[in-house]
Amino acid sequence: MDAEVVLQEEDIEGSWTLLSWLASCLMVFGGALPYVPQYQEIQRSSNSDGFSTRVCLVLLIANILRIFFWIGKQFELTLLLQSVVMIITMFAMLHLCCMVQNTNRVSTKQHRLSDLDFRYFWKWSAFEDYLLFCFGFTVLCAVITLLLLDSVVFVETLGSLAVLFEAMLGLPQLLQNFHNHSTKGMSVKMVLLWTAGDVFKTTYFVMNESPTQFWICGSVQILIDVAILLQVLLYSQDTRVKLG
Repeated sequence: MDAEVVLQEEDIEGSWTLLSWLASCLMVFGGALPYVPQYQEIQRSSNSDGFSTRVCLVLLIANILRIFFWIGKQFELTLLLQSVVMIITMFAMLHLCCMVQNTNRVSTKQHRLSDLDFRYFWKWSAFEDYLLFCFGFTVLCAVITLLLLDSVVFVETLGSLAVLFEAMLGLPQLLQNFHNHSTKGMSVKMVLLWTAGDVFKTTYFVMNESPTQFWICGSVQILIDVAILLQVLLYSQDTRVKLG
């Protein structure tokens, strides 16, 4: 009888271990999945106007800050790996957008980081400029973190900034849709996957007792996702009215 109980407990423990491992894998790679349909949409249409590249800016800053937050306050390795995967994904999106925009550009005028023209910040023509900006930002963060690593206040502030930027992930897309009065060119699948991922992620944070900043970030992201989905409904109705 005791042997059977032990076997059942081992089976349950094994099942939970498997589920935990699957959940961790989903956390690492799940954040990148929403960008697959958007990447395909840009490739198919050869037009990136419907996608706000400032989404990439927000996520790159958020995940670079999160990596330095991890250095100051070790949390789940899963979240660190998620940041690395997300940074690679954002560079892939920016690379595609640069290629498409350069192909479609009528004017020969190039906007470069070295121009130091704030009007064209994050609207550069060359992918290398995005890499250079992120490299400079990373070096700056590394120097400041090295100097203030022993400060608990600094480390907690770093974590708060990381999740604040991440919470604003969908805001550039929300504002671009509002400015265009349209969601054309934006992948609705991407936003639906954002929403599903943010719900899963927030639940994961709560269940794993992650730092408070993380689940607050997830909750804000869910609200912005819902707002973008409402834009899809609103602007699609407006389009039908105009066509009607």
